[in-house]
Amino acid sequence: MNRKKLQKLTDTLTKNCKHFNKFEVKCLIKLYYNLVGDIIERQGVVNGLDRNAFRNFLHVTFGMTDDMIMDRDCFEVFDLNGDGFISKEEMFHMLKNSLLKQPSEEDPDEGIKDLVEITLKKMDHDHDGKLSFSDYEQAVREETLLLEAFGPCLPDPKSQMEFEVHIFKDPNEYIDM
Repeated sequence: MNRKKLQKLTDTLTKNCKHFNKFEVKCLIKLYYNLVGDIIERQGVVNGLDRNAFRNFLHVTFGMTDDMIMDRDCFEVFDLNGDGFISKEEMFHMLKNSLLKQPSEEDPDEGIKDLVEITLKKMDHDHDGKLSFSDYEQAVREETLLLEAFGPCLPDPKSQMEFEVHIFKDPNEYIDM
């Protein structure tokens, strides 16, 4: 990509971007082009990063190996049956698998059921007894810690920091992952 096109794309993306500054957007664009090479447009279809390349990037860069996590975004990871909602049963299943059992607890499932109810009160904005994507998105926007309320779906903080240090460096330096 030539410098003029890179600048135009950076300016366009920066205008709509809330979480990255212009320098960071430019670095991310360079990373993308480094991963996929020059994009070839054919009949209105843009060839970009395919699923295998993306999975490889997540594995190599962030050490992510869980297929369920690598194939979905956070909401879809938690929507186990793919019906577009996170049900009480799905919450129970995920929380049961992610929480440590205390030997002193007589019935750990009761504590998990209580936690499901607390989670619903916090995240179920339309009060229908299950989480839609809209409920989940609104709750996460209000409190980002809820993004992984039912378990991890993002790279660990150490991997994130190493990625940022590596990617957001001198803008004149070629990014090589």
